[in-house]
Amino acid sequence: MKTLTIVLQITPSDITTRSNQWPGTSQTLHRSRRETPFQPARKWRLHDGAKGFTGRPTNKERESIARKSNTSSRKDKKNNMDDDDKIPDVVWDRMISRILVYVGVPLAAGFFMLQVFSVLKEQGSVNVPKWVPFVTTFVTFGASALGVAYGSLSTSLSAEEEGSLLGFEQLEKNWVEMWEQDEEEE
Repeated sequence: MKTLTIVLQITPSDITTRSNQWPGTSQTLHRSRRETPFQPARKWRLHDGAKGFTGRPTNKERESIARKSNTSSRKDKKNNMDDDDKIPDVVWDRMISRILVYVGVPLAAGFFMLQVFSVLKEQGSVNVPKWVPFVTTFVTFGASALGVAYGSLSTSLSAEEEGSLLGFEQLEKNWVEMWEQDEEEE
């Protein structure tokens, strides 16, 4: 209770009249933003003539660009409708479950190993070098990141065929097919 009464007796004038411990600083309190040494806030705006752009196209250029894009978009829509097939729901579910397994298992193993190293360090029973947790984290989390690609590539893309447990055969088949499609597009 004594502290509260002392705090109530202190006024701002008492604070500013004390001797200053730090040389070169002001003894007055800054009460408003205008008194602070900071610049006032500026509003950001976009500049019209940014570097790297030559300027606005003329009306003729706009029309020719629009004509080119309309004719090419019609062709692309027809080709894309033929080329892109919808993935069946059975294959999609199988792919998602594989991705979850191939990402989740290494991720959980990495977290588990970090906890094991933490307990061993706290108990002092085994002196684990500092590089061991780093290496295990790198390996397990890296394998988890690669699990996304492996889970999707090791899935059988036909709805009737399930594929093997690890999916090595489907990985080889899908890998070759993926690169053949990439070469055809180029």
